[in-house]
Amino acid sequence: MTDPIGEMLTTALAAVSAATTSAELAEVEIQFLGRNKGLNELKREIAKLPKEERPAFGARINEAAAVVEAEIDKRKVSLKSFELDERLRREAIDVSLPGTELPLGRLHPLSTTVEDIKSTLGGMGFEFVDGPELEDYRYNFEVLNYPEDHPAMDEQNSFFITQDRLLRTQTTALQGRVMGTRRPPFRIATVGRCYRYEAVDATHHHTFHQVDVFMVDKKISMADLKGTLGAFARSMFGGDTTVRFRPDFFPFVEPGVDYSISWKMGDGRIRWLELGGAGLIHPSILRAHDIDTEQYSGFAFGLGVERIHMLRYGVNDLRLYLDNDLRFLEQF
Repeated sequence: MTDPIGEMLTTALAAVSAATTSAELAEVEIQFLGRNKGLNELKREIAKLPKEERPAFGARINEAAAVVEAEIDKRKVSLKSFELDERLRREAIDVSLPGTELPLGRLHPLSTTVEDIKSTLGGMGFEFVDGPELEDYRYNFEVLNYPEDHPAMDEQNSFFITQDRLLRTQTTALQGRVMGTRRPPFRIATVGRCYRYEAVDATHHHTFHQVDVFMVDKKISMADLKGTLGAFARSMFGGDTTVRFRPDFFPFVEPGVDYSISWKMGDGRIRWLELGGAGLIHPSILRAHDIDTEQYSGFAFGLGVERIHMLRYGVNDLRLYLDNDLRFLEQF
């Protein structure tokens, strides 16, 4: 007579021993000990046996199942230990090997330009002071001698947050804050972001950076302004750079000029490139801050940080500085 329980027990133990992974062992467990499978399926034969043989047959099935279950548990321990050792071997880190080199960041071209500006002006005795980007209307326009009908006062040219607060349109707004808390003499410079409601194109942007410089002392003249600008321009653009003044109007200076620098072309010709506006600080601004205009005078000038970098490296599109395109940024 055949012995189905013995045969299945032998087959099950062989399958347990042959399993090489925990997943294979789980399949073996389901195959031989699962509900209505393997040894449990043999229980259906009990009903076909004579009554006196049924208890012994059922007991043998339970004993065989216990043997298989015990072997599966032992095999699980062995396989898990083996798999853990394999995983640790695969994931081991050789600390003697060099690490993976991480890509290094770099300063933005505008940041390096600002550093150059600060180094130059700091060496000339100017103190850098930061002003708020969210500025009071009073400091941005009113104390800078802007007439009420000046085009810059139009709301369409500024980002107003409230009726009296706006994103500063110029770093010149710092003048009123400094003059309201300090007494001359002083030499001040500031650099930072400005905002204007502009149609964005190659030469205009709603966000840009300005450097603004001003000083107040006794007997300050246009000669001091031109000398300072000349030294600044030579540091930024080369030792043979010269500065040219042409009359211009700005509400906060009198007299006012726009200034240009000499630029040598590839064919040897010299052309003039406009950089910004400058002049002697308007006497009404000084008087508004209780500075005696009989004793003190001052000058101020400003220009765009992007403009400096564009001239130095031949960049022809202002938008590139805020596009975050690494193909552009990595060139510097």
